[in-house]
Amino acid sequence: MTNDLLNLDEVRIDPAWALKVPATLALRRLVLPFAAVDGRVYVACADAEDRAALEAVERCVRLPLCPQAAEPASLRRALNRVFGAGGAAAPSATAGRVRGTEVAGDESGEDAVPLCDELMHAALVRQASDIHIDPEEKHVQIRLRVDGVLERYRTFPSAALSGVVSRFKVLGGMDIAEKRAPQDGGFTHRFGQSNQSIDVRLASLPTKYGERMTIRLLALQTESLTLERLGMSERDLVCFSEAIEKPHGLILLTGPTGSGKTTTLYAALRRLIGGRELNVITIEDPIEYGISGVAQVEVDTADKVTFGKALRSVLRHDPDVVMIGEIRDAETADVAIKAALTGHLVFSTLHTNSAPSVVTRLVDMGVERYLIAATLRLAVAQRLVRRLCARCRRERELLPSEAAALGNPAAAGAAVYEPAGCLYCANRGLVGRLGLFEMLPVDEALSRRIADGAEGADEGEMIGEIGRRGVSRLVDDALEKIRGGQTTVQEVLTAVTVW
Repeated sequence: MTNDLLNLDEVRIDPAWALKVPATLALRRLVLPFAAVDGRVYVACADAEDRAALEAVERCVRLPLCPQAAEPASLRRALNRVFGAGGAAAPSATAGRVRGTEVAGDESGEDAVPLCDELMHAALVRQASDIHIDPEEKHVQIRLRVDGVLERYRTFPSAALSGVVSRFKVLGGMDIAEKRAPQDGGFTHRFGQSNQSIDVRLASLPTKYGERMTIRLLALQTESLTLERLGMSERDLVCFSEAIEKPHGLILLTGPTGSGKTTTLYAALRRLIGGRELNVITIEDPIEYGISGVAQVEVDTADKVTFGKALRSVLRHDPDVVMIGEIRDAETADVAIKAALTGHLVFSTLHTNSAPSVVTRLVDMGVERYLIAATLRLAVAQRLVRRLCARCRRERELLPSEAAALGNPAAAGAAVYEPAGCLYCANRGLVGRLGLFEMLPVDEALSRRIADGAEGADEGEMIGEIGRRGVSRLVDDALEKIRGGQTTVQEVLTAVTVW
């Protein structure tokens, strides 16, 4: 046990341990198991000498304890996050929850409500983006996607699957009688007596051992969506900020699904509306964050409201700024280009691998090169990697093979860092994510090259243009962040393709 008081505001709590104790015990005796390191469970407590409380916790977690005296205020805030006021926001550990890793009590639909509540709450505590309910031959596996990576949370018996899936289907407005066809649904989940709510999207899929369900949690704390927190270098932040302050034009973000493009666009919108009065309208599928002061339109899955139809209607509302969730087809690309030509600032995303490939993709959609040259102001490629825990990272030298894989053999021997694991990061060694960026600002000279077409604006030539301008590529930004101890070599190699 350490002498310093633990600040739980800086700790990533692991719900696999926190939710093993009854809410009544945790709130009454001010104890909270929050991580397991080297076979011992760390327990934050107001009184580290309260043997009776610690023995009760040890009976629940079934592992040796390591008590940590915590700051009383931060401990109470953590308990409220996990259990809510009076324990109403989370299921009791005795209410059909866990016996070892199995569901206690009747294994039918009777336990579905507390079990579903537990899964939702565990995802919130762990700050997960998805819950995966995967039926297997002998049990059902529950996994949480945290910082883009799947983590095993727990299992429950196959007999309970039907009740859990049916419960989520009822909440999401889906047909509980249909078990042989994929379905989609959604609902808003509220946590106990707190005011916190979260938008949820559901998708079911029939498999060999039963219906698989993926639960996407959309709402996040929008106050954290600022450009400064995304991981941009100072140079990239200046470049991006200058582009979004232009009165009109097209700003496109590229990258695969889950690379943080929408988050960056939201941060840009927050910067703009925080500086002056603007009429901002977004068209999204689905709406992932609610932003005050922005009119948000959701695309209808029945095709009554498509991106193209919505965009044409939006332009009649005299917007200053328009955000399109994704340019998917020639119709949307055409209207977006025309909106940028007629004095609107347009943000959107494309599925391409690099910033220079934006031009190639738009041309493939049928957009004339002269229109791209006239409207495109900035192309940004983005990836997400997990952030190293600054408290437990370990320094080592970059291996020659790693330096070669990163496209920079001369960097071999440089100081880099790898994860270790500690009580602050739930023994993962990595906590949170940050972006890697490649920015291609389009000035007058580059616009002429784009308009020239075959005379020099193909993708390969555009990549060469980045080098001549001294613009950082994705791999360059990644190497800087590896050397700065922000992320790891392995994280970068799984996210970035080195050309």
